[in-house]
Amino acid sequence: MEPSAATKERTLAWLRTVSGELSTATIKRLEETLPWYGDMPPGRRSAVGLVAQAGITSFISWFDDPRSTPWIAADVFGAAPRELLRSISLQQTLQLIRVTVEVVEERVKDGDDSLREAILLYSREIAFASADVYARAAEARGLWDARLEALVVDSILSGEYDDELPSRIAALGWHGHGEVSVLVGTTPRMLDVDMLRRTARHLAADVLIGVQGRRLVLVIGRAEEAVDEHGTPSGANRPSFTDIAKALEPGFGDGHLVLGHEVPSLVDASKSAKTALAGFSVARAWRNAPRPALADDLLPERALAGDPVARSTLVNRVYKPLKLHSTELLATLWCYLDNGRSLEATARELFVHPNTVRYRLKRVSDVIGWDATGAREALILQSALILGSIADHDGQAGRRR
Repeated sequence: MEPSAATKERTLAWLRTVSGELSTATIKRLEETLPWYGDMPPGRRSAVGLVAQAGITSFISWFDDPRSTPWIAADVFGAAPRELLRSISLQQTLQLIRVTVEVVEERVKDGDDSLREAILLYSREIAFASADVYARAAEARGLWDARLEALVVDSILSGEYDDELPSRIAALGWHGHGEVSVLVGTTPRMLDVDMLRRTARHLAADVLIGVQGRRLVLVIGRAEEAVDEHGTPSGANRPSFTDIAKALEPGFGDGHLVLGHEVPSLVDASKSAKTALAGFSVARAWRNAPRPALADDLLPERALAGDPVARSTLVNRVYKPLKLHSTELLATLWCYLDNGRSLEATARELFVHPNTVRYRLKRVSDVIGWDATGAREALILQSALILGSIADHDGQAGRRR
């Protein structure tokens, strides 16, 4: 029931008279009942006290005319410094409100019912307003983090590092240590960033996420490796980057998904990004490309598209090691690939037994890590031999000139 105008005027006059007393009692109660308040530095403790005092003052204004304060939180939190929101949690703010309301209720317990009802209604409004303040702060922080993360990922993709990059990465709460790999795919219609982060954390990894139109880029870093009782890295049950990429695959849209090669640290991530982006741009040329595909498995397509890194990788990892190790192995591989991977035809051309060809191919695999008997790997090796022989010819022609 609404109080009469005279009763309300008397109540307002009394509230204004005791407001200072209520503020003092509230500060004392905070010190007695909330340990975190007493542990705060003097400056922060003073700011919290200002919030409590502002709450009491705002209540008196609101009681005078509930329609005159469209945004209660602006009255209560306006006097507090901006960093206060980062100093106390929403739970602590609600404790502050509860203590303030208890002090006021105790002081007005002998007053009329309308005043007690007003206190209950106002405390509800201020609690909702507090939650709104924290939600807005969290939203603003999330938008800032998203922009900062996009900036970091762009720096990694472009390879344009500056002195501020480490501090930006630290501000994002990056937990990766050691090796890094970059995963590139298509952006889904509904991107679930939280799912990607949860999946990465479950696999002891961390991710930086960048959206570039229809392209989704993840920089994957390992979390700190577990150690045994002697302080030695255990390495047990540590998922590979391929395993991590497979687990993250549902978070991407339809289309190709390419994983760059592993690099030692985040500083070198641009190298992995370049190979992943180059592989992603030509992945459609591999008809049955797996998802994810390794950028190194797309070396032939990348080389044909003019990627100089792919060309040098093929020459340095296949042609040169075989040439330095044994010209016999190099000749056998050439012959085997030219004869359509036929052991018998290769053996006839080289005048050796097919088992000798098998033995040499096994040695080729031991030297370079690729097996020439597989169709896909045979394409990689044949591309490497072609590029290597062209490089040799160009080098000899240059020396003759």
